[in-house]
Amino acid sequence: METVNKTMELTWSEFERVEMRVGTILEVNDFPEARKPAYQLTIDFGAVIGIRKTSAQITKRYQKEVLLNRQIVAVVNFPKKQIGKFMSECLVLGAVGEGGDVILLSPDFKIENGLRIG
Repeated sequence: METVNKTMELTWSEFERVEMRVGTILEVNDFPEARKPAYQLTIDFGAVIGIRKTSAQITKRYQKEVLLNRQIVAVVNFPKKQIGKFMSECLVLGAVGEGGDVILLSPDFKIENGLRIG
């Protein structure tokens, strides 16, 4: 069982700086240039944040068709990151199991895109 490193604990104000938002996946494409198998995702975070793109190493568990129109949770206030010719604009969140198998975090019910997780 993994334990929490006490020296890495966040203050409440540090946690509040992390903007986790709900978005809906609009488009899923293969990402053959990635070092590890991944998809390129286009995600709608609502009127205020808009459309963002990212890549995610979720090919072990998810087929492209299953991801379309699925709501997920992502961090939207990280700096953009260049991955090859692709610019990642957010970080999709998931639980990482044995062997790198990722299970996406998502709301139980359909909710408004852009709602903040807190």
